[in-house]
Amino acid sequence: MGKNVHTPEIKRLLEGIMCLESVEECYAFFEDLCTVNELVSLGQRFEVANMLKEHRTYNEVAEATGASTATISRVNRCLNYGTDGYDLVIDRLKSKRNSSTDLSVK
Repeated sequence: MGKNVHTPEIKRLLEGIMCLESVEECYAFFEDLCTVNELVSLGQRFEVANMLKEHRTYNEVAEATGASTATISRVNRCLNYGTDGYDLVIDRLKSKRNSSTDLSVK
């Protein structure tokens, strides 16, 4: 069985993340929390998820992101059988971009 991520420590971490109010605050917090390699890996996985949701091929994703096929496969498995976390964030970002674009057009 896998490790349980629903711990008091992780809950406190996630509540702390929810207190961040800007991209600059996120940079400051995550640069303190993560190593550069950890943060780059997180960003890479998120970009892989975005590209897979756009129906890009593994080869296109690997070439554009530098991610291994193992990483791409893991992200794809999460998109198909996970807890919908990637979908939630990607869809909200897309909705936020669309609503800000709509406001700037008016």
